[in-house]
Amino acid sequence: MPHDLSKAYEPGEIEKRWAEYWIREKLFSVPTPPPGETRPVFTLLLPPPNVTGRLHMGHMLNQTQMDIIVRWHRMRGFLTLWLPGTDHAGIATQMMVERQLAKEGKKRRDMGREKFVERVWEWKREYGGAILDQMKRLGASVDWDREYFTMDENLSRAVREVFVRLYEEGLIYRGKYIVNWCPRCATAISDLEVKHEDVQGKLYEVRYPVVGMDEFITVATTRPETMLGDVAVAVNQKDERYRHLHGKKVLLPLMQREIPIVVDELANPEFGTGAVKVTPAHDPNDFLAGMRQNLPQIDVMDEHASMNQNAGPYAGLDRFEARKRVLDDLRAQNLLAGEKDYTISLGKCDRCGTIAEPRLSMQWFISIKPLAERAIEVVENGEITIVPDNYRQIYLNWMRNIHDWCISRQLWWGHQIPAWYCECGEIMVAREAPEKCTKCGKSPLRQELDVLDTWFSSGLLPFTSLGWPEKTRDEEVFYPNALMITGFDIIFFWLARMIMFGCHFMQGHGQDAAIRQASGFGQRKDDSVPFRNVYIHALVRDADRQKMSKTKGNVIDPMDIIERFGTDATRFTLAAMAAPGTDIAFNESRTEGYRAFANKIWNAARFMFMNADRIQTGLRPDAEIAAFKAVTLEDRWILSRFNRVTKDINEAFQDFRFHEAANRIYDFFWGDFCDWYIELIKSRLAGEEAQLACANLVALFEASLRLLHPVMPFISEEIWQAVYDGRAPLKSIALAEYPQGHESQIDLAAETDMAILQDLIVSVRNLRAELKIEQKQRIAVEIYADAAIRKLMEENRGAVEKLASVDTLRFAPEPLAKLPGSRSTARFDVHVVYEQKVDLAVECERLKKDLEKIEKEMSGARQQLGNESFVAKAPAEVVEGRRKRLAELEVLQQKAKNKLVELKC
Repeated sequence: MPHDLSKAYEPGEIEKRWAEYWIREKLFSVPTPPPGETRPVFTLLLPPPNVTGRLHMGHMLNQTQMDIIVRWHRMRGFLTLWLPGTDHAGIATQMMVERQLAKEGKKRRDMGREKFVERVWEWKREYGGAILDQMKRLGASVDWDREYFTMDENLSRAVREVFVRLYEEGLIYRGKYIVNWCPRCATAISDLEVKHEDVQGKLYEVRYPVVGMDEFITVATTRPETMLGDVAVAVNQKDERYRHLHGKKVLLPLMQREIPIVVDELANPEFGTGAVKVTPAHDPNDFLAGMRQNLPQIDVMDEHASMNQNAGPYAGLDRFEARKRVLDDLRAQNLLAGEKDYTISLGKCDRCGTIAEPRLSMQWFISIKPLAERAIEVVENGEITIVPDNYRQIYLNWMRNIHDWCISRQLWWGHQIPAWYCECGEIMVAREAPEKCTKCGKSPLRQELDVLDTWFSSGLLPFTSLGWPEKTRDEEVFYPNALMITGFDIIFFWLARMIMFGCHFMQGHGQDAAIRQASGFGQRKDDSVPFRNVYIHALVRDADRQKMSKTKGNVIDPMDIIERFGTDATRFTLAAMAAPGTDIAFNESRTEGYRAFANKIWNAARFMFMNADRIQTGLRPDAEIAAFKAVTLEDRWILSRFNRVTKDINEAFQDFRFHEAANRIYDFFWGDFCDWYIELIKSRLAGEEAQLACANLVALFEASLRLLHPVMPFISEEIWQAVYDGRAPLKSIALAEYPQGHESQIDLAAETDMAILQDLIVSVRNLRAELKIEQKQRIAVEIYADAAIRKLMEENRGAVEKLASVDTLRFAPEPLAKLPGSRSTARFDVHVVYEQKVDLAVECERLKKDLEKIEKEMSGARQQLGNESFVAKAPAEVVEGRRKRLAELEVLQQKAKNKLVELKC
């Protein structure tokens, strides 16, 4: 009984129903396997989106590629775990809740830390699952039973364990150093969280009077407000201009404080005046010079970048207001020697856009180089493979020049650092809160207020999400991950830190030997790495290849695209455009095209169900399409094409060439299967061979749906279930076997013969179009070919006559290429016998009008292209389009003239 698929394909209803079904049936949940498991294992960790987040196009690309790879492995028999979760996102979440409080007229400091953190937890419970709900709607095949949050108690315990171990190993220390400081967020931020942009600023030259001499020394600065914290002026040992000033002092302008002239490499004789001010509390290079010279550190700003009491008369002013006042006062005292335009690399907080301030602050750091050494080695020796390869070198370059990592943040939301202070000065780092001081025995103790950088906890996820520090069966089976798919923008934030932490804390770990061998990693030596392979996907840009940003107004919301075109079409667009290492210029017209592709598949299914029973005897979702019986040329051809394409698609997925896989699927389903095979077997479906033709059609369609499923999971599930009419051998196509592509079923002779027939049919169709013969009018054709080709065409006369609308096919003894209405190929000549009577005068008049129209357009095109101003100012693609059109017009002109001569007009 044929299945009643609705006339129109409506993705919204179908996608919602199957997304809910997959979760309800727990199709992607993976119980911990007992010892003795021999299936290959594929583990993939979802880069945890921020709990504050909503799905953007970067997420959509990332999750599409992960879901494709996960579904592909699952269908190939791998024990497949895709682990989902969300990140607590310290700064982002705290800012979100503070904005919510501001609308209520409240401030976090008025609430106190404990109540504020409670409020954040309330916010998380109410709003924090939004992005995961979007993932569920999109059908992500993750194991929702294993969902984690980076501040779950088990993960928090693991974070404390890591911190304590690193501290005990001497790799975590506390010290006063220059850090990047965001005055808006009121916290330290890492180098990676500062985004630099070149802006036009000013370079100011300031005169410092030399004490006891009628002389000045001039220094240059772009931040004159920081001179209030100057503690020295530095000159270079090799600079003869200042040799007479070695050991002298200058009077710090405005502050009237004597400071020394020191000899230090900080000063470059070739730059500026060769003398530089030294402000250790407000510049990282000055800080190091201050350490070398044993200079004091005077901080003149508070946590909000307002001038503090150390700024004297400027205390209380905002840093930029202070700059204005300082410059006014320097001018008034004739100490501003000059100012000039100067390009400044201005650092801004990546989170809120506030100009960051180098600030001296007491922070916690990881001594990173000992961790980096092993993380470099495992990439160099191939234990971890990074694709595309250029990112491997980017990673290695960064790791070889890595600086200690400031891991403390002055926030209330996050993993509070497990360190406690006693008033005696003792610092205790412990897994649990100590009851009393280990040195003096006093209590109570005060816990460190700072929290850890969000990337600290997320960098541990490959092993902490599997139960570490406990030794678990999950860890033995699923660690290391087989693959990490992520964006290039978090290579240093996250990827590098996962590798460093994994290699350090999982030393000595051994994956289950049988699983390791079955998974294809028997040659790899190191099971401490967090993942075996890394694929770095590119950026999704707008249609004009511009980076998406709210300020440009070109941000594309994937949920809007999905609402209009469906999830499958959106996924297919991203897959088809995802060439490794190439950014995606997302264009809705492509998505519209792939929505049409989904319609094509849907209509093909409806045709199939109108001609075949839903299930044929012996139909199984196997790798070789055993139910398919190839008895005709088109059967042998389509079976060969299917296996060749399947082989190509598997190889493309293996190498992360998503675009090649998608395009091969598209070409096969739309071209080979729908446009050719279905058309070729229509006559058989109505004849004596109907039963076999129906069986073959259903078997091939079922296998093609499995081929399609990783990229377009919803439509493939809907039709696949309909094929089996509720009697499917499995709960879902997602659990069926993925086609493999068998060499034994590839028939080169059948593909060659079919290519010849296709060439003939297309040639006749093109000639009909050129001669403007209506499709319904059947015509006669003549063919000149050798005996073998003639035999092939004779045996398949019915297919040629049907698909080319031919009523008479005859063979000529001589070449036909010189005849009008003919076409010559490497294997045959074909001539359309155009016997329709025409009014010669009318036809000549029509041809002349066509020629006049062509030549008028040619004249306009030549005039434009001859205009130097147009060629210089018009977009390159417009100019190139005009040139191509002119070339086309010249061909059309010649054809029209030839035809006029032929008709003797």
